This record gives sequence, C-alpha cells and structure tokens, in this order.
Amino acid sequence: MNTTLADVLQISALVVALVLVHRPLGDYMATVFTSPRHLRAERWIYRAIGADPDAGMRWPAYLRGVLAFSVAGVLFLYGLQRLQDVLPLSLGFAPVPADQAFNTAVSFVTNTNWQSYAGESTMGHLVQAGGLAVQNFVSAAVGLAVAIALVRGFARFRTGELGNFWADLVRGTVRILLPLSVLFALVLVALGAVQNFGDGATADTLTGAAQQLTGGPVASQEAIKELGTNGGGFYNANSAHPFENPNGLSNLLEIFLLLLIPSALPRTFGRMVGSVRQGYAIVGAMAVIWLAGVIAVTVVERQAPGAASQLAGGGMEGKEQRVGVGGSALFAVSTTMTSTGAVDAAHDSFQGLSGGVLILGMALGELAPGGVGSGLYGMLIMAVIAVFVAGLMVGRTPEYLGKKIGTREIKLAATAILITPALVLTGTALAMALPDGEEAMANTGPHGFSEVLYAYTSAANNNGSAFAGLAANTGFFNTTLGIAMLLGRFLPMVFVLALAGSLAEQRRVPVTAGTLHTHKPLFTGLLVASTVIVAGLTFFPALSLGPLAEGLAA
Repeated sequence: MNTTLADVLQISALVVALVLVHRPLGDYMATVFTSPRHLRAERWIYRAIGADPDAGMRWPAYLRGVLAFSVAGVLFLYGLQRLQDVLPLSLGFAPVPADQAFNTAVSFVTNTNWQSYAGESTMGHLVQAGGLAVQNFVSAAVGLAVAIALVRGFARFRTGELGNFWADLVRGTVRILLPLSVLFALVLVALGAVQNFGDGATADTLTGAAQQLTGGPVASQEAIKELGTNGGGFYNANSAHPFENPNGLSNLLEIFLLLLIPSALPRTFGRMVGSVRQGYAIVGAMAVIWLAGVIAVTVVERQAPGAASQLAGGGMEGKEQRVGVGGSALFAVSTTMTSTGAVDAAHDSFQGLSGGVLILGMALGELAPGGVGSGLYGMLIMAVIAVFVAGLMVGRTPEYLGKKIGTREIKLAATAILITPALVLTGTALAMALPDGEEAMANTGPHGFSEVLYAYTSAANNNGSAFAGLAANTGFFNTTLGIAMLLGRFLPMVFVLALAGSLAEQRRVPVTAGTLHTHKPLFTGLLVASTVIVAGLTFFPALSLGPLAEGLAA
C-alpha cells in the first residue's frame, strides 16, 4: 500500500474512533462529577481516610488536599524503593539508590514518569504494581480533580466553593480510570501483551548466549500508563518493547488510549458550564494543533535524507519495523502533546526538525489535547489569555463564560503560564554551564543542546520522554530534574485553583452585543494563535540553537 495512503488511513481511523467516544465519555464524566450519589465502595474509602465528601472546599482547602496527598505519595513511593530488597516480589533486586529513588518517586507522583532506570532490571513486581502502577491511577486523578475544580469556577457564581478534592479524587479513580483500565488491559492481553507474576524465562539468543526475559503485570500497567497519560514503561524500551506493544494494532490502540480522556474532557467542560458549544471550541483548538504536529513530523520523517531511508519508506533509524514510520510519528506527536511520555521509537533518532516539533509540543504546555486534567486546565488558562488579548484589541473589558477577566485573573493566568518556561530555560542553562551537565552529554553541538533542552522541557511539563543520548542517571540530573517536575506540576496548580476560586466568587455578567462569542470558529482560531505565539516567543531562541540549527544544517 502507498505509504501516504497508509498514514492517512491510520490517522483517519484514530480520529474517527475519538470522535465516536467524545460525546458519550464526555457526558459520562460530567455526570460523575455532578452526581450527588456516592457508591458504596466510595463511602468505604471516605470512612477509611476520614473525609466528608459532601463538604465544600474553597480553593486554599482544595489545594491543601492536593499537596498533602501528593507529599504522602512521594514519601510512600520513595520508601518502597529504598526497602525493595526486604519486601516480597523483589526478584532479588537491590534497593534503588537514594537520588534515583527521589527522582522516580517525584516523577510518578507528578504524572511525569521520567525514568532514569531500566524497569526490568531495577524494580521488582511489588514496586511496579503496588507503587508505580498505583501512582499511575492517583496522579492522573489529581490532575483530573484540579481541572474539574477550574470548570466549577467558571460554572458557579457568588460562591467560593470548588467542590471536594477527596470526592473528586476517589470518583475519578473508581468510576473512570479503574474500569477503563480493566477493560483495556484485557484487550491488550488479547493482542499479545504480557500479564503474569512469574520470575520470567530464559531465552537462547542467536549468538548462543542466554538472556533472562523478565515477565510481570505488564498489560495492566500498560493500560493505565496510556489512559492516565503517565508514560512510565514496565520495560526500559517502553512501548517499543513487544511485551508492552506487540503489533501495529496494539500501537494504534495505545495512541487512542492516551488521547481518549483528554480529548473528551472539553465535552465535560461544555456540559458543566451549560454550553456544549464552548467545549467544541476548546477541542477544536486542540485538534488543529495536534493535527498540524502529526502532519509535520510524518512528512519530515518520510522524507528523511539518504538512499537507505528512501528505500525503507522513511527514516527507520530508532523505529520498530512492526510499527513503521507513520505509526512512530503519530505516537511521538501524541505522546508529547499530551503529558504521557510513552515512546514506541527512539526520539533521539528523529530528524532535527521533527525533534523540534516534539519539543515544541511539550513547550506549548501539552495542550493538544494535553494530559488527563492538565490539558484542559492548561487550555482554559490560554482561553483566558486569548479573551484578554481580544478585549485589548477592541477596548472592552474581557469576559469569558459570564465572568470578567480583571487584573487579578489575568495575573494568575499569566503566572501559571510563565512557570514552566522559567524552569525549562533555567535548568537548561545550568546544565549547559556546569561540568556535571556537560559530562552527561554523549553529543556536542546543536544535538547535544537539544538533548538537554528536551530533558528539562519534558520534566517541567511533566511529560517524561527523553532524547536517549543524555546520560541522565546522575546525582545532578536526578536532583535538578526532580525539582523541575515538582515545581512544574504543583506551582501551576496553585495559580489554577486560585483563579478558579476568584472566578467562582463573581456575579454573572450579562451577555451584550459587545460580548465576544467564545463558541465560534473565530475564537478557536484566536486561541490557537495565542497558544502558538506565546510558546513560540518564549522558546524560539532556544529552539533555534538546537533542533532548528540541526535540521537546517542537514
């Protein structure tokens, strides 16, 4: 089959599948977070943790819940790794070193899932299933809860209450993430993914040597890895490993899973604010940015220079034959424009310009469609900025969904946007200037710079993927990247929740002839332009030193 036609059919099949589930899943999630009922299992959890799910919380109390739960998660996961050798199902592995345990604990709690270790030779079954997989659920649920709190800020008037964090956390886990994960874990097993608690098997290689193949609860972790936009692989090769991603069909399914909840959340937003057309405007902006990235990377990779690449149908270096160039490009863009970070190919082997698109996808804030929860609240922050820009153009006080965007609101939104660029550029500058950073670089010149820029962009935006040429398992990188993950996750949440509280306290502003229609294509275009320009102006100098310089020199 013609490669262009194959790429078009694959992208089209994915889009059609996402469109078909957009409405039912979005409506279901809106029902989950607005229903007054509590399931019996949920009531047991509330009693166990001593929470009152019906108690309304203002934004400071909601934030305290987010931070307390996350701190407890970091401490628990850190301890689990350090004590691994004396715990059951350790497979004989030693305790994880302190700096790496800190980095990994922070990584999974912040929904980043950056991995500076090889999972199959470092983590036992208990740490993988009882620690990392659990955080795959609850870290995604935390992001989902914060997004719902911001949506309530837009939907409610003259009240400072944003709901209850504990109720949102439990409902997101029990009613959304858990059932979907069980369903798709069974599908992955049917497609050939591994699921067991065995010690593995020994295989004879082509050279006559023996190799130990580690088994484990792979399919169950793979399902929530993608659904929760986590990205942490059971194996070092992540979704390029055949035990995690057996074939082309499972590859397309995994891309569908990582886009599933983020692309349906705008429908949830529209339902909760009382206008589904507002949700369509948000998802439309997400779709435009995502599709532009997919087309750009696919075209560049298909036209990779060299006779071998052209005979192979594109740049096959670092890619799996069972997935191909088109599947790798589609996965790469989707994983970097969400906060997933899972990979089915070596991003370090992509062409210079393709790598630039992947970095830019993260630098935009991973909004297209973004992570579970984080994509929606990130795009809503950009919508506030876009409304403010439109108001300046016509000399009118900006309004969005019946709320005035005043000085306080725009300061909170602008600060939330500026945090991650500050972390990325500061971390990259330190790594390039200090000997500890330079010693970890396997490459010099523009590509070496790109590897460092990619690492801090991935960490601060809670993505987790990497350019593999950087030896990041050092004290310096484990510590600085861990700090970038923490600040990049929780500082924006502070300002998002503060903005939600400020919006919820406002009175409704009546619609007039001068009100900007934020549900129409004109606003969608303004939102796309604002998103690209803000990130472009911030990151263009750094991109020009790395991937752009490398791509133009090829």
